[in-house]
Amino acid sequence: MTTSLTIQTPDDWHLHFRDGEMLKETVPATARCFKRAIAMPNLVPPVTTTQMALAYKQRILDAVPQGVEFEPLVTLFLTNQTTAQEIKDAKAAGIVASKLYPAGATTNSDAAVKGIKALYPVFEAMQQVGMLLLIHGEVTEAHIDIFDREKAFIDTYLRDIVNDFPNLKIVFEHITTKDAVDFVLESSDNVAATITPQHLLLNRNDLLVGGIRPHNYCLPVLKRNTHQQALRAVVASGSKKFFLGTDSAPHEKHKKENACGCAGCYSAWSAIELYAQVFEDLNAIDKLEGFASHYGPDFYGMPRNSGTITLNKQSWEVPSNIKLPTFDDTFDRTLDKSSERSLDSSRDEIVPFFAGETLQWKLA
Repeated sequence: MTTSLTIQTPDDWHLHFRDGEMLKETVPATARCFKRAIAMPNLVPPVTTTQMALAYKQRILDAVPQGVEFEPLVTLFLTNQTTAQEIKDAKAAGIVASKLYPAGATTNSDAAVKGIKALYPVFEAMQQVGMLLLIHGEVTEAHIDIFDREKAFIDTYLRDIVNDFPNLKIVFEHITTKDAVDFVLESSDNVAATITPQHLLLNRNDLLVGGIRPHNYCLPVLKRNTHQQALRAVVASGSKKFFLGTDSAPHEKHKKENACGCAGCYSAWSAIELYAQVFEDLNAIDKLEGFASHYGPDFYGMPRNSGTITLNKQSWEVPSNIKLPTFDDTFDRTLDKSSERSLDSSRDEIVPFFAGETLQWKLA
């Protein structure tokens, strides 16, 4: 029986740090196990220019705990006003990717793209300079059922984008359906996908049965069990076209538990442990390192990390809540209940993903 697992240091290829004081929580939680992370640009206002992206990167770096080595990879938020020149400037400044949100698809996406084909000159510029296109792949038309929006996006837009820009590297973000799995598998090596812990661990029963569970609500929404099983099967297969992207997305408890709860699961506190749980349950723990540490940097054309992390077989309980820190807090965190008491109780709380649940792997 395996009691310890050491893997090359992993990266998170899709997450939401948010901004402001929230960075004092989200950045240390992520940097505890990940060396790099792709930071989503759907802030208020969205990160639409190179200058804004570089300023956001600095704010993230300012929140990294002293002595911790961590690299945020910031991205541009594509709008109908994005120009080819902006793409070239961003690439020259070291920005590796831009994000396509259909307008209204998720949190803070109202400023996003209306009429995707209007962005074809931008996609052409990205293809030319070697910038990756990250896609939230859902349509947002009101007449399309929310559970069908990912498939509809594939059929309506994504096939054309892939065919029209064969040299553009595309990451189909946080996929949720067998349709998406099949599309990525049948596409060229320039198409890959990220998969979240919540979509591997849960299906829509976990959102709706026994009452609505707001802390399991995310976008894209959880799908039926058959789609969940397709995601689990493809990560267990070891396919290099699928890699780790948590979509960790914090919201304060009172914003999740209300009449119009926010979408997002905050998994940073237990992300690598959650994935380890999935891979062990699938009898594929030997595939975790590729998924978490190899396939993402390989697809992005970046070097794999040089260090390692170790996970031990140890039962522990995900905290039931996390108090948001103030700017004066320190960030020497441990994943146990004592950490809750060390934080400023006057601040709002976040309920982390899998709160109160017992996991069997713990980061050393």
